[in-house]
Amino acid sequence: MDVLSRLQYFGPLDAVGVVGISLSWLLIGYFVENGFFGRASVAALMIDYRREWMKQFVSREPRIFDASILGNLRQGTTFFASTCLIAIGGGLAVIGNTEQLLGLAEDLRLDNAPALIWEVKILFFVLFMVNAMLKFVWSHRLFGYCSVIMASVPNDRSDLAYARAAQAGEINITAARSFNRGLRSIYFALGAAAWLLGPEALIAATVMTFAILWRREFASDSRSVLMQPLGKKP
Repeated sequence: MDVLSRLQYFGPLDAVGVVGISLSWLLIGYFVENGFFGRASVAALMIDYRREWMKQFVSREPRIFDASILGNLRQGTTFFASTCLIAIGGGLAVIGNTEQLLGLAEDLRLDNAPALIWEVKILFFVLFMVNAMLKFVWSHRLFGYCSVIMASVPNDRSDLAYARAAQAGEINITAARSFNRGLRSIYFALGAAAWLLGPEALIAATVMTFAILWRREFASDSRSVLMQPLGKKP
């Protein structure tokens, strides 16, 4: 059975699911970074706090507290990058073992599609995880750049100190943006894994993933706290 004949196992709903999850991933990313009809996301609101952190950093003595926070941020990127590598390795290992793949499909009582179909579905999941890993690796590197710039900030309140602190703040913001993109890719990778259960499951998982991300960024309690005027209790 050639490749084209095997692709007959993919129906219109499969195409709708793949296009839908891809567009949802791009759309939620755009809304998070640019706002949803004038409504800022939690990630966008945190940008001002990151800039304010660097301003306060200039006059803080000692600066161990700031170094500890940055170290925790780098540990987070390392953890997620390692997790993505494990998931990628597991996915590729399953793709490389056709007999095991077909046995798994039979155990789960899924349809009797050829191995190529399952390989495509798993590869789709792996692609999201690869994107996430690359984002986390770049975020880790940027947080490293940020730490070097922070170390170059003089121990005074001169214009040079605030200028370098501002540079560190912008690098920190860029690193956080890449980190958030990696997290979103993981969310949608989990949604893409639902394709193994069929196109209907993929579409349902896409809607659920988009709704979860939208709520956490635009309608969560954490956003309400960030939007509270200073001096008032939430």
